[in-house]
Amino acid sequence: MAVALTLAGQTVVLDPGHNGANASHPKRINRQVDVGQGMRKACDTTGTATASRYAESVYTLAVARETARILRRHGAEVVLTRDDNAGVGPCITRRARIGNREEADAAVSIHADGGPESGRGFHVIRPTLIEGLTDDIYDDSRRLGRVLRDAYGQRTGLPRSTYAGGLVARGDLGGLRLSDVPKVFIETANMRNAADARKIESRRFRKRIARGIAEGVIDFLSP
Repeated sequence: MAVALTLAGQTVVLDPGHNGANASHPKRINRQVDVGQGMRKACDTTGTATASRYAESVYTLAVARETARILRRHGAEVVLTRDDNAGVGPCITRRARIGNREEADAAVSIHADGGPESGRGFHVIRPTLIEGLTDDIYDDSRRLGRVLRDAYGQRTGLPRSTYAGGLVARGDLGGLRLSDVPKVFIETANMRNAADARKIESRRFRKRIARGIAEGVIDFLSP
């Protein structure tokens, strides 16, 4: 059965967190960059990993690629902020610029948390209202966060984070502060929790995770 091209003419930017060579280049990724209104943050970070050393950077790229495949089937133009897991960065400033340059209709930064081992679940991070920075994307990003939270939870069956909640507003993330397009982060599960890690390490379940993200984006962008 043919898939309806519900997202034809729309652009989605997927931002798989971190990168495989970050840990080998601490000087480059620890370089402080301007994220607006006097705040400075590290260019990027190394990310986390499961107890069996399945790295977040490997995981996020796999999920982003599968999410992109689904969205393209629905007619969207999809841009990834990185194409492999052998590089450094890009810096959080460049990740935001990619979404802005593409004039994305939605942007999602894909991560997995390194939370407490006893904590389970996922959470979505949306920007706080910051005049002169996020005021132009605040309402749409809040709606994207709510829609993604609901679709992702329904598709994956994962609980909302037991230690962070399901939808969190933050004002300190450069990728949100510098975005001029609707954008959220999703911490898809807790890599430090054994139950969540088993799901993350399952190729079959990763496809469900990607489907949950894609369905949230589709719901947000569909008329």
